[in-house]
Amino acid sequence: MDYGLHIADFTWRSGAADLGPALAAHVRNAEAAGIRRITVMDHFWQLPGLGPVEHEMLEAYATLGFIAAHTETALLHTLVSGVIYRHPSLLAKQVTTLDVLSGGRMGLGIGAAWNEEECRGLGFPFPPVAQRFRELEETLQICLQMWSDSEEPYDGAIWQLERTLNSPQSISRPHPYLLIGGGGEKKTLRLVAQYADACNLGVGAGGELPTHKLDVLRAHCDEVGRDYDTIEKTAMVAVTPESTAASLASLAASLAGIGFTATYVYAVGIDEPSRVVDVIHGALDLE
Repeated sequence: MDYGLHIADFTWRSGAADLGPALAAHVRNAEAAGIRRITVMDHFWQLPGLGPVEHEMLEAYATLGFIAAHTETALLHTLVSGVIYRHPSLLAKQVTTLDVLSGGRMGLGIGAAWNEEECRGLGFPFPPVAQRFRELEETLQICLQMWSDSEEPYDGAIWQLERTLNSPQSISRPHPYLLIGGGGEKKTLRLVAQYADACNLGVGAGGELPTHKLDVLRAHCDEVGRDYDTIEKTAMVAVTPESTAASLASLAASLAGIGFTATYVYAVGIDEPSRVVDVIHGALDLE
């Protein structure tokens, strides 16, 4: 099992004024502990369930650039970018730029977006769900075209690009790691089967494994002619103050038993980030 550190909470004991050095130390410690993936949320307010909306939240791609400068080996990406926040060509360029500057360590995690309260608060458009999924599919197509050798126009229902030039091109070939987050059975998992390198699914509040979602993904793969085994299955798991290395390792082993190869671990109710790294490090030692 590959463990990732998902940083979903920046309200730490060190305080907002020291977030820079605290984050730099956090990601360096994560790499030193054997963590091979580091991700951040793509939100502008804190999410309900993790804290009040007024709690600290950093913009994702500026933060990933900072993290890239303070790490050497970890795969970096959002988990996951809301498709409505950026024009697709800008998003492709942002990921490409960070991939080049990090030496080929940047990926893209993306989804259809859901946080209407945040969007209305900050003035982001929040179209109906059907349009958001149309935007998601066109964004996937545009990113993949910009990461290819093609500079041909793109003529979609929503976006039209006259020339998909992208220079310098990404170091990661054939393209940066592409993950689609979410477990929607009709649309999200179909897009995973058609376009993505990986899916990301949540574990139920009672520890229920997303076995059914994998069955749905397999069916979509059969429909589009995709080899199910070529898609990486990743999960998200919360660590609370009561969590132990043993409990994390046990859950990760259960996930591995149904085909998952990566677990992204995030903190809930923990204001000292080293605690999360310690739990993951302990789980690694138990494997």
